[in-house]
Amino acid sequence: MGVPEPLDAIPTPLYSRRPVKILLLGGGELGKEVAIEAQRLGFEVVVVDRYDWAPAMHVAHRRYVVSLLDCGAIKAIVRREEPTAIIPEIEAVCVDALIELEEEGYNIVPNAKAVAIAMNRIELRRFAAEKLGLPTTRYAFAENEDEAYEACEKVGYPCLLKPEMSSSGHGHVKVNVSDKKRVAEAYRYAVSHARGASRRVIVEEYVQLETEFTVLAYRYVSGDGRVETDALPPVEHWRYGEFHYIESWQPSERPSELLERAVEIGKRVADALGGVGVFGVELLYTKDGRLLFSEVAPRPHDTGLVTLKSMELSEFAIHARASVGLPVPRPKLVTPAASYAVYTDLEGIWAPKVHGVYGALSIQGVDIRVFGKPVTYKGRRMAVVLATGLTVSEAREKARKAAQMLRVAPG
Repeated sequence: MGVPEPLDAIPTPLYSRRPVKILLLGGGELGKEVAIEAQRLGFEVVVVDRYDWAPAMHVAHRRYVVSLLDCGAIKAIVRREEPTAIIPEIEAVCVDALIELEEEGYNIVPNAKAVAIAMNRIELRRFAAEKLGLPTTRYAFAENEDEAYEACEKVGYPCLLKPEMSSSGHGHVKVNVSDKKRVAEAYRYAVSHARGASRRVIVEEYVQLETEFTVLAYRYVSGDGRVETDALPPVEHWRYGEFHYIESWQPSERPSELLERAVEIGKRVADALGGVGVFGVELLYTKDGRLLFSEVAPRPHDTGLVTLKSMELSEFAIHARASVGLPVPRPKLVTPAASYAVYTDLEGIWAPKVHGVYGALSIQGVDIRVFGKPVTYKGRRMAVVLATGLTVSEAREKARKAAQMLRVAPG
């Protein structure tokens, strides 16, 4: 597991024999922003995803459509393209392929180990709580219905059951009271939504939240070849339902001591995982005053979309730079800003439209990103509103007002 050398020259893409080339494994809206930043820097961009014309493919030089869990296909594409950096945009990729490619000398961003840990809730909890000693919710693991009940009794009620591996909140279920039948149903539901054949679940304490933070820690190569670690001011955010972010803002107006503790945790996680690039470290702040590690994404984070307006360099610009060995001088916070995500409940609508754009963009300080996803499904994020203001409150108010004007409808 290595890091890139400091990069000084960028050849012309497409025409050079050895361009600076990034290969994105996953082409969603986060990957699209990384691809845009890479294009601005003159990189060659290749995107791989399970479906055609994913958002990042719209701004790529080449695209491939394969399952990201197909180890053979991933290795074949990488060996054909020989990228400068391989950037997983999601955790649901074939880790065995990443490990093998890394051993061959390819630059996995941040590294194969970090991707493997982040995609597995059980390994991630062991890493955070047992290796790093970070504060977390109470937890226990289980591999069958009886163990799940014992775990719930140990953790206490209410509690959450989550599959070992899944994405976007799939398979999460809350159990409110001690009931063996209910726990058994919850266990079966959780494993039915697991990625792969795993029967393991994590049972977690259900906490009353005051708020949540994402610390966007990042690591990059300095001029002398050393790796530096830093972090942006914490992004505060709130969720849509139980699992999807709906609103984020920066800077947070919480006490400075709390924010400093959050940054310290974020940088510790990034340093322990190693490599280069952005790490989206999610933290819970409970009503009883606990600051708890929750998860880490070894890549830009959806709540960090707000940095497109708030920061001198967005999380996407930082990730693109760091992945190939470019410097990342500490960026300044340039304005209070907020983001508000736009979801749809429509199922299976091809080529949908986003209505209300004129009204939303008529609000001073408001911008939007329409992701261009080709089809809808219930709970899918289709766009995001970005807003700036003299204060965080003003930015949030503008973002909410503009988001209420937007509506996803059949084309």
